[in-house]
Amino acid sequence: MKSIHIGALQLPTLGMNATRLEFYLRNAKERGARTLLFGEYVLNHFFREIEEMPRSMVKEQTKTHFTLLQRMSAEYDISFIAPMVLVKKKRYYKSILHISPKKTDYYYQQILMPYEHWNEKRFFSNDTDSPISGPMIIDIDGFKAAVMSGYELHFDEMWRDLGRKKVDIVFLPTASTFGSHNRWRELIKSRAFLSGCYILRANRLGEYSDGKNRWRFYGDTMLVNPEGEVEMMLEDRESMLIEPIKRSMVKEHRKSWRFERLTAGRVDR
Repeated sequence: MKSIHIGALQLPTLGMNATRLEFYLRNAKERGARTLLFGEYVLNHFFREIEEMPRSMVKEQTKTHFTLLQRMSAEYDISFIAPMVLVKKKRYYKSILHISPKKTDYYYQQILMPYEHWNEKRFFSNDTDSPISGPMIIDIDGFKAAVMSGYELHFDEMWRDLGRKKVDIVFLPTASTFGSHNRWRELIKSRAFLSGCYILRANRLGEYSDGKNRWRFYGDTMLVNPEGEVEMMLEDRESMLIEPIKRSMVKEHRKSWRFERLTAGRVDR
């Protein structure tokens, strides 16, 4: 397949009602989308809110949305890239699921934010000590896709092999805030150009305040092509992005710049 349509949903945290998702899914299906990406903390509450919630409520929220997306995936013949908080043996794990009509793949975030005001590393029980294995790699209609968390975008170890593995697109769910619009735009454009791939970023909406800090999640969901150019960007309102990606653009970029060829066999493992 030479091209496919992919999409991203720009939403605040969803409730348990399926009505809003059904509306977007029908529209995505009509427009030929093959996969949809959610932002972080859309299918679950923001982790600072989860700290104050009963564990049973978090577990039920995840179970409800997982079951819903499984049903919708089969019904609409579409796959989802869905960040979720998993609860196992009274511990929380930050994960990203690839839910397709036939199976579900799981990715557990390997690098977590350790900052005092945003300490996911302390809250979640993900393994952050083992060697980094790179992002999850999946196949979507013959296109090779990588999945990683927004924070992991910053680390070269996550990107080192994507060119050699000939990844066509990276799915990047984020929960970006604090007026960081420009920094994220430039980071994503740079990573797309250097890795010779598309990047689809879905950033959540909504607000949270702990009395000292105010988180305003501002959207800016975007698709960036291998040339580092923004092909489509949403603003700061609830919406959905559906755009085509073309394998020819990926091939032309790699043929012109040859970044991975120039360093082949010279990387110290």
